[in-house]
Amino acid sequence: MKKVLLTGATGFIGKHTIPLMIEDGYEVHAVFNTGQPFITQEPRLFWHQCNLLNTDQQRSLIEKIKPTHLLHFAWDTTPGTYWNSLENIKWIQASLDLLTNFVNQGGKRAVLAGTCAEYDWNYGYCSEEVTPTQVSTLYGTCKRSLQEILRHFSQQTGLSSAWGRIFFLYGPHESPTRLVPSVILSLLKGEPALCSHGNQIRDFLFVNDVASAFVTLLNSKVEGVVNIASGKPITLKSIIQLISQLLGCPEVVKFGALTGHKNEPPLLVANTTRLTEEVGWESKYTLEDGLQKTIDWWRKHFKE
Repeated sequence: MKKVLLTGATGFIGKHTIPLMIEDGYEVHAVFNTGQPFITQEPRLFWHQCNLLNTDQQRSLIEKIKPTHLLHFAWDTTPGTYWNSLENIKWIQASLDLLTNFVNQGGKRAVLAGTCAEYDWNYGYCSEEVTPTQVSTLYGTCKRSLQEILRHFSQQTGLSSAWGRIFFLYGPHESPTRLVPSVILSLLKGEPALCSHGNQIRDFLFVNDVASAFVTLLNSKVEGVVNIASGKPITLKSIIQLISQLLGCPEVVKFGALTGHKNEPPLLVANTTRLTEEVGWESKYTLEDGLQKTIDWWRKHFKE
């Protein structure tokens, strides 16, 4: 039986991969450190509380499970601080330990989560084999370094591995300070949604699609860097306007009320040829579908 060790299992993306992997026949060993498991009644799902930054705990867990597959999402992504947090250094070391322990226990296939912050954003359109990597944050630096180490580590050990570079995502359970939930919550409160000019062009993908892209990548034999994105450029203004239309209150969105971030790139979009043609992944959600599901979730969980 295929055994997958899933880190970051209670996180924004990780939680959505669990039912997909169970459906694909995996025995899922889901790792969490804090909080509580949210799915408990699945015959092939096993929860493990473990601090992956603790070398002994991590090694003991992998020796016990002996997973055949690894899907690694765990990292420090605390809103507002993670870009230059020193926790990034700890997670590089923990990830290297994870890979070493995984291979030592017979692991065969590993997929790790990267970020579009590894790319040089001056280029705008990002292709895995063409666009240079030029990082400007500690987070991006650590992710980029880990990807390069993974490449060489895999060559030396024979590990089959891939690196999913995530672009922009949205969906239920996202931090309320992020763009999509912040607009939704403002409008649910009956308050004006204060925004920048909104002309920035980005690449957004619903979190359930992000999760399915990672599981499809895990099931494939594709190696190296793969962009995890929609490949469809859209302005932030268009996303915000669609949210306001779905909520029936377009008149309370105030574009230009906020100043845009300094040095913010006008265009940041992924080439998704590898994901769609080599991995064979297809999106299941339109932007409107994903936003409606996100709005429905926030309506249910919104408290004045």
